Amino acid sequence: MFKRRINRSVGGTIVLFLFMALVGTFTAIPLVYVVSNAFKPIDQLYIFPPPIFVTNPTTDHFINLIQLCSEYRVPLSRYVFNSFSISVIAVVGHVVLSSLAAYPLAKHNFPGKKTISKIVVMSLLFSGAVTAIPQYVVMSKLHLLNTHMAIIFPMFMSSLGLYLMQNFMGQIHDSLLEAARIDGAGEFRIYYSIVMPNCRPAWLTLSIFSFQQVWNNTGNLYIYDENLKTLPSLLGTVAAGSSSIARAGVSAAASLLLVVPPVIIFLLTQSSVVETMSTSGMKD
Repeated sequence: MFKRRINRSVGGTIVLFLFMALVGTFTAIPLVYVVSNAFKPIDQLYIFPPPIFVTNPTTDHFINLIQLCSEYRVPLSRYVFNSFSISVIAVVGHVVLSSLAAYPLAKHNFPGKKTISKIVVMSLLFSGAVTAIPQYVVMSKLHLLNTHMAIIFPMFMSSLGLYLMQNFMGQIHDSLLEAARIDGAGEFRIYYSIVMPNCRPAWLTLSIFSFQQVWNNTGNLYIYDENLKTLPSLLGTVAAGSSSIARAGVSAAASLLLVVPPVIIFLLTQSSVVETMSTSGMKD
């Protein structure tokens, strides 16, 4: 009987655990600080050095935020509905279109494949600020200004999802697809029955990134009608107008509300991402 080789000593494991705990605590401080500020009384918001944890929590900031939003012509529920409808449509469309475009690039050979792949990689080098004016011109030419599609449509065309899905699909064993073709499965059947289940980590991760991106997009560059604006746009306006000391708590509450949905989406999907990352991706 051979003894199992131990790659790391107990002391090394403890040091690694302590290091990862320290890094995790350091990265969690900003989130804890946002949550704490939303429940701090006004007098604690201006203490220096600022305390990380709240001692006398209060919900007055959220009550003041709701009262302030009720003074607007459009109800708060309308902003919430706009944000979630835009986010869901944009995320689902981005995942579906990116995976459909990535499948032939990853698993088929055709003229111009390498050129298209290089263009996709090069497009990742451009930030949103560089493409803002061309994107506005395109939305104007398509008559999509002052509509929700002005936010949704650019999300469909994002190259990040295409790049991520293409690289992950490349890990799928070609013999698995060939076996499905021999059994008579068409390309679309192979796509949604074999490729997409094996790419679950990729499209779950893509969903997290996409939701965060579209949720934080106020759309003020394209949308002018108040009935069509989103919750981040409203809370951003409230926070920007909360320059007085009395309104500082309202700004903190608005910041927390903007953070909560992306965090919830991450908590609901991160376990699946970790689980499928360890079991998916067949290689030669």
